[in-house]
Amino acid sequence: MNDPLGDMLTRIRNAQMRGKSVVETPASKQRGRVLDVLADEGYIRGYEPTTGKDGHPAFEISLKYYEGAPVIRELRRVSKPGRRVYMSVGDIPQVRQGLGVAIVSTSKGVMSDANARTANVGGEVLCTIF
Repeated sequence: MNDPLGDMLTRIRNAQMRGKSVVETPASKQRGRVLDVLADEGYIRGYEPTTGKDGHPAFEISLKYYEGAPVIRELRRVSKPGRRVYMSVGDIPQVRQGLGVAIVSTSKGVMSDANARTANVGGEVLCTIF
């Protein structure tokens, strides 16, 4: 697998299109940090570390719905393995005029765009959520 984070985002998108309440993805530190931001911003109910069907560590992500519709309307990968996207603190995009969130990997950890602006750090823009 070339893009583990992109794989996790695709699993979340696919599970929400099917109306699933839970989706499983292989575990990694970066995926866990991105899931922390998604949970803090209220886009998912939460996640729990488990053991997958193949015996490897995995995360069980509890998806969130509001009146039958998924809370996450758009989930897009920005920085990809073939083209990394780095931005300074002044260039970090506002998603849908501030209604969405950009997840940024900075020197101080993985955080939302608002937290990155508060901490005055830039970094790699991993994905955007609306």
